[in-house]
Amino acid sequence: MYDFSNLNVAIADDSAFFRTALRSVLLGFGIRDVFEVEDGQKCLALIEGQRPDILFLDWEMPVMSGPEVMRNIRKKEAPHPYIPVIMVTSHTEFERVEHATKLGIHELLCKPIAAKPVYQRLLSVVMKPRPFVRTASYFGPMPRNGKPPEEETKPELIEGEEAFMI
Repeated sequence: MYDFSNLNVAIADDSAFFRTALRSVLLGFGIRDVFEVEDGQKCLALIEGQRPDILFLDWEMPVMSGPEVMRNIRKKEAPHPYIPVIMVTSHTEFERVEHATKLGIHELLCKPIAAKPVYQRLLSVVMKPRPFVRTASYFGPMPRNGKPPEEETKPELIEGEEAFMI
């Protein structure tokens, strides 16, 4: 098992039950610092204040939805635009997965959760970091297929924080 003990992880989900369940799984993996918020607006404040290493972000939340949070996180002027995001949702239809990818997420995690998929998503983000790219319509990790969403021209690879390191 990989040593995740140095990670700071944030959970943004309106369900206290889900946050507790995910926190228990993360603590079981040795993660010591887990921050929780229940809406998108508090999530953005948490990211700015705590600068977590990874964010688990629910799709449907009050005040500001997961997609709205993603648009704010990936803005050029955002305080932490390179944060790896694992989007969490119970809606797994193709259109939603495609939309989440276009928002610049790293991974998608389906509810209800189990320890193994959470571990796999964490491992993917930590062990297989993807460079960030910026195009006219996209900013985020290079999709696994190697092509930024809806892009005809060559993407600009972003230097600096493009790789997630522990």
